Amino acid sequence: MGMLFSDEIRKNIECLLFVAGEPLSAEKLGEITGAERETVLALLKELEEWYKGRGFELKEVAGGWQFATPPDRAGVIEKYYRPKISLLSKAALETLAIIAYKQPVTRAEIEEIRGVKVDGVLSTLLEKKLVQDVGRKSGPGRPMLYGTTVQFLNFFGLKSLEELPQLENLTASKNNKGDNPSK
Repeated sequence: MGMLFSDEIRKNIECLLFVAGEPLSAEKLGEITGAERETVLALLKELEEWYKGRGFELKEVAGGWQFATPPDRAGVIEKYYRPKISLLSKAALETLAIIAYKQPVTRAEIEEIRGVKVDGVLSTLLEKKLVQDVGRKSGPGRPMLYGTTVQFLNFFGLKSLEELPQLENLTASKNNKGDNPSK
């Protein structure tokens, strides 16, 4: 077999493996490319060696061959695929602020501060992993306690809860703006 023919088969194998959502066997690759099984296997071994140490690698899995990301690239892949958090409603931001500053806090305590039911908003914040169940309060009914998560810190670019603005600073800032309409 000539070098040009072999190079063409290699390119075809690469493109097939790239678009396939499942492992492809040497037999299937041979059938599609028109190459002998032995030629396909030799080219697969060459490609496997060539892709070692790169951003993705060629692996023999489940009776076939497939491109995969190496384990040492898992961190960057997770950053890309982490669920994107959509913009939060005013109600969600208010509820989140209460939880952030008062944690651990119960649903009833949040509702008392906001003056409205927070079932739906709290469900959304839990789903987005901005808040979590942090235990139960002792006493009648042992209500669930809520607190913020690491995802909350990431979302707001905080290293820790200590970086939250102090409530007295926020109150003073709000009062100053209210006193002088030109601000």
